Amino acid sequence: MARRKNQSRPNKMRHLITKLNPKSPVSEQYRTVRTNLQFASVDNDLKSMIVTSSGPGEGKSMTTANLAVVYAQQGKKVLLIDADLRKPTAHYTFRLDNLRGLSNILVGEHALEETVNRTEMENLDVISCGPIPPNPSELLGSRKMQSLLKEATMSYDLVIFDTPPVLAVTDAQILADIVDGSILVIRSNVTEYEPAEKAKEALEPAHAKLLGTVLNDREKKASNYYYYYGTN
Repeated sequence: MARRKNQSRPNKMRHLITKLNPKSPVSEQYRTVRTNLQFASVDNDLKSMIVTSSGPGEGKSMTTANLAVVYAQQGKKVLLIDADLRKPTAHYTFRLDNLRGLSNILVGEHALEETVNRTEMENLDVISCGPIPPNPSELLGSRKMQSLLKEATMSYDLVIFDTPPVLAVTDAQILADIVDGSILVIRSNVTEYEPAEKAKEALEPAHAKLLGTVLNDREKKASNYYYYYGTN
């Protein structure tokens, strides 16, 4: 049992490559994604977006966190909100407690400014999930969520939501209806074509523009990097 606990511990120790090694090829690819997102939204002011995937284990949470870092490194004031009210991870990534967060705001227990966590990164703040609620979809679809987003976009240049996989639950689609754009993360040799296509189709009817896809965990070769961004 002790060995099993020790083996599981590294899974919760999540490292941000863009923070630890900003000059690495992978960090450069995150900056490329940032640049392409700016081009994709050139006619619209991109103030908020969600990052999701078709299924679990495809890297959407680490993609969200690293994108937040490279935007903050650019000088933008960024708020990352962990809107995965089922399996949150942002508090692990940024070494935060999860005693209060998004769920507390949505039920009216705390105000936005009371749940914001300052990070070691200049310009980057994080709101963790908070206590996991019994009704995530209802909370994310509430008027309180809309007012929270409006308040956050008045204080930050960019608000990024980490959301659950789009094919598992409706949470990502609910948030896609109120943000400015969405990103779909797929994982090389893991995500199958049909689920990826269904995830794309699920996001297309939403109000938010589907800005593109990020191919995660691509095999490293001399001629390419781990991450590739593509528009739809």
